[in-house]
Amino acid sequence: MPIIQARGSLSSQAYGQFARQAAGGAFIEDVFSTWLYTPTTDFVTNNINNGIDLSNKGGMVWLKARNASTNHQVYDTVRGSSDGNARALHTNTTGVQETTNFDYITPSSSGFSANFASGGGQLTFSGYNYASWTFAKQSKFFDVVTYTGDGSPNRAIAHALASVPGAIFIKRLNAARNWAVYHRGTTAFDYSLRLNTTDAQAQDNYFSAAPDATNFYIDKSPGGDLNVNASGGTYVAYLFAHNAGGFGASGTDNAISCGSFTTDGSGNATVTLGYEPQWVMLKRSSATSDWAMQDTMRGWTASTPTGDQTLYANSSSAENSQVADYWSPTATGFNTTGAMGAGTYIYIAIRRGPMRTPTSGTSVFSPNTTTAAAGTQISTGFPLDWQMVKDDRNGSNGIFAMSRLTGVSTVGSDENGGYLITSSTAAEATSNITRNWNNVGYGLSLSLGGNNSVYWNFRRAPGFFDVVCYTGTGVAGTVNHNLGVVPELMIVKRRDSTGEWKVYTQTTGNGNELVLNSIGSSSATDAWNDTTPTASVFSIGFPIEGVSQTFVAYLFATLSGVSKVGTYTGTGSTVQVDCGFTAGARFVLIKRTDASGAWYVWDSARGIVPGNDPYLLLNSTAAEVTSTDWVDTLATGFEVSNAGSNLVNVNGGVYMFLAIA
Repeated sequence: MPIIQARGSLSSQAYGQFARQAAGGAFIEDVFSTWLYTPTTDFVTNNINNGIDLSNKGGMVWLKARNASTNHQVYDTVRGSSDGNARALHTNTTGVQETTNFDYITPSSSGFSANFASGGGQLTFSGYNYASWTFAKQSKFFDVVTYTGDGSPNRAIAHALASVPGAIFIKRLNAARNWAVYHRGTTAFDYSLRLNTTDAQAQDNYFSAAPDATNFYIDKSPGGDLNVNASGGTYVAYLFAHNAGGFGASGTDNAISCGSFTTDGSGNATVTLGYEPQWVMLKRSSATSDWAMQDTMRGWTASTPTGDQTLYANSSSAENSQVADYWSPTATGFNTTGAMGAGTYIYIAIRRGPMRTPTSGTSVFSPNTTTAAAGTQISTGFPLDWQMVKDDRNGSNGIFAMSRLTGVSTVGSDENGGYLITSSTAAEATSNITRNWNNVGYGLSLSLGGNNSVYWNFRRAPGFFDVVCYTGTGVAGTVNHNLGVVPELMIVKRRDSTGEWKVYTQTTGNGNELVLNSIGSSSATDAWNDTTPTASVFSIGFPIEGVSQTFVAYLFATLSGVSKVGTYTGTGSTVQVDCGFTAGARFVLIKRTDASGAWYVWDSARGIVPGNDPYLLLNSTAAEVTSTDWVDTLATGFEVSNAGSNLVNVNGGVYMFLAIA
């Protein structure tokens, strides 16, 4: 019984299951979270465990009902109140701080609780879908400062941001005044904006000088500007850093950017951040416009016909599903389209997480089988980025593939989202096959609920898995990615029209391809432009670079203790494939590369056990096969049996695989 050490390079060192590295900077997942929740009962405390330690770090929580016209609710741990609970401000009004008989938040070491107070209900209505954005106080990211006005001009207010602020929001607490906004992207320090209005930038007295790494400077007027420095007035200031580093394993990565850009005459622009954003607030500073807020948890996508989910900081309106694709995230920033309109815009952008490298497969992959009814919520323990589902294991439907970047439902009802079928060359279609993709799982849709289904759920994470959407230019080139290591397996599909699923593997090389919707062997191709991918880009050529054609790419790598991309050679007798795991593989994908062979999938939810193991085929609509015993458990990976009809262990056959612990 030969034991085969699977071929395939180790792509990244594991540092802990989303646990902080011994050296380096902060991590975005520790200081920022977009968390979605829907109360099940009116006026009951909702505990939000988003992993942000507000009890010790302090910070701000911003909440808004997505499907109702309600005020934005902004709380912070610095203001607090007489009972120790933070009270609300509203970014869409000039109103004073609420102090009694309204909802409040209570910070915790793992997030916060949203609580009901007599006369309130803005945070705890059942049937309302809520979004919350949590900002922890952290050097080079975010700070909260309170102060009392003294009426003196050119006043310096100390802060602890440890870098030059890129944006500052100031609100008077004890009188109705505008939200004063400094942003480094306006014409000059004394050109301000108002968060509660659509007004363009205007020269005023709010700020007397540009901020520095220790102070911000307010009140250019000799009599004391009432919005920022009235004598006896009480104020809170929220400070956002700009490209200050301080994050990631190296401590040099940027996590937040406050910039500006000018669109062309048609409203198009490309904004380069150096990272993929998860949250962006954007406003046209040169003319009246809303303060638009989008994030990938609610449904900010890389172009989808169903539009992006947008809230406006200056408006109480419910979430707007934009029909036009105004702006879309990219691997290195975001793009705007002609729907935006010409002008100069300012923005605050926050980097996508997680930034840590995982060491547990359960934190990034979950296989589930279910026959539950539509509406049932399934827990994965993490937010999904990609899902494949065989909706009837005994039927002849294909396997659906959906991703957060291409559009899914993020509320408790079915909404159209994009999907592809792994066995088909067909273009991306839209249907109501996703439901309530939230921070910890997904809901069963009307189309899929009640069927005997299997779901394979993946989370993007450094060193393990990435999803990239891009638009071809018609010429060979490169596409940026955020895997952080060299991809060893890449699966690329055209979205806007028919096209085969092109597959790159490290072992078949940059001059060859496999095709996911085909049983064919490895064959010569120009798809990868004869260039091996790097830790930051992969190369494209014909036929995956057509001008204005849209594509999605799924990238995998070997990560110690989590995943293994490699090959083995069949022997006709039992083969043990050592993946370096400690508790066996929960997902195994196998494809023969030197001759024809199907794309076989096994998983622990359906059973990888001694005895018969069900398999499905990614290249086929065929029903699940339950009568074979071809793959078995092995603590360090998986075992391929010596069954006489075993098509994944032909003597001398060469096989590629993806295994996940």
